[in-house]
This record gives sequence, C-alpha cells and structure tokens, in this order.
Amino acid sequence: MVTYIRLFFLYIYTGICSVFALLFNIDRSFRLYFWLSKVFSNGILWISGIKLHVEGTENINPEEAYVYVSNHSSMYDIPAIMAAVPNKASIVFKKELARIPIFGWQLATGPYVLMDRQNPERAMQSIERAKKLMTLNKISTILYAEGTRSKTGEIQPFKRGAFYLASRVQHPIVPVTIKGTEKILPKGTLRIHPGVITVVFDKPIEVAPVMNKKDEMELMDKVREIIIRNKEKD
Repeated sequence: MVTYIRLFFLYIYTGICSVFALLFNIDRSFRLYFWLSKVFSNGILWISGIKLHVEGTENINPEEAYVYVSNHSSMYDIPAIMAAVPNKASIVFKKELARIPIFGWQLATGPYVLMDRQNPERAMQSIERAKKLMTLNKISTILYAEGTRSKTGEIQPFKRGAFYLASRVQHPIVPVTIKGTEKILPKGTLRIHPGVITVVFDKPIEVAPVMNKKDEMELMDKVREIIIRNKEKD
C-alpha cells in the first residue's frame, strides 16, 4: 500500500514539474530548467524515502563541461545523478520518451539530447547538438554506457556509442558509479524499497584530440574498470 501511495504522489509530482519545465524552456539559457531539475530530482528521492550519498565532487570543476559515463540498473539512477552532479548536465534520451505527453515534450524542447539509434544521420545530428551544448553553453552530458538497465546490478559490457560521442565532443570523461539503486527499484518491478543511493564521481579522463576505434575501445575498457572498482568498494 505504501508503494502505491508513493507512486501516486510521484506521478502527480512529475506531472506538475513537467508543466513548469515546459514553461521554463522559453528561457533558452535554461537557468530555470536546471534549477527545476535539481528540485525535481531531490523531490523524487524524498517522496521515495531515499537518502543520497555523494562522493568525489572535489574532482569536478562546476564551470567545466564533462561527459559523465555511468552504470545503469534502475530508473532511480536518473534522479540520483541529476541531484548529485555539481554542474549543469544534459541527458541523452531515446526518442520514444519524447512521445510521452508533457513529460516527453519538455525533454524534447529542453537542453537534452534526443538519440535515434535507428537513423545514423539523426544520430550524428544528436552528437553535434551535444557538442554545441557542451562547447557554447558549458552543459555536461550524461551517458549510460551499458545501453540498458542491468537486472542484477552487475555492470554489463559497455557499448561503444558513449565513447564515440566523447571522442567527437572532445571533453573529459568522468566515470560515475551509482550504487544501491538496483535494490531500491529493480528492473521489471514497481515496488519501491527505501534506502540509500551512493553516487561516486571519479577523476576526469582527458580525451585525445584524434581517436580511432581501437583508442575508443581502450578508453571504454578503462572507464568500465574504474566504475566496477568503485562499485566494489564498501
């Protein structure tokens, strides 16, 4: 019963915030939008009975733009990282989410990057949009390198796409480890288990000016090893 009550308030809260986000998108500096994203994310965690623990923010310069590469095992990864990240950050989201009334509309019109994996031309346009947001607006980009949520919390093999994008936008990569979300809301369920989520920001990794596929794969393996190592720490 408690879960259903929480889900009801989460649904109402998300709807209200989405309406305001849609209105705030009129301001193309997105200052109000990012302020609201913090309020929204912290509110989601509070309604769900979740405490957030953040480590490694000393590694991040709030005035710089980064490519945050994170593991992904629950829908709660998104509000957790959005609440934890110390600078403005955009999410790369799949095109299907843009079809959701109000919520999807504010994503599509906001400072986020829609990715159409089935259309190479549009995918390249998404990379250019991410590059523009990072270079001109100093807005970081958040990517989930596994491509989909892990059912067990175990970190799956990474996909190359995140590192292909990183090599094109030429901004440092920050490995991000999210711990605890797979217990709070496992994939395939709607039962919320209150608890603690830990987000760990590792040191930024500089991206070489010119990278081939081999370089990208080596960078991918390095970032994955860092995320696994931080996840295994107590």
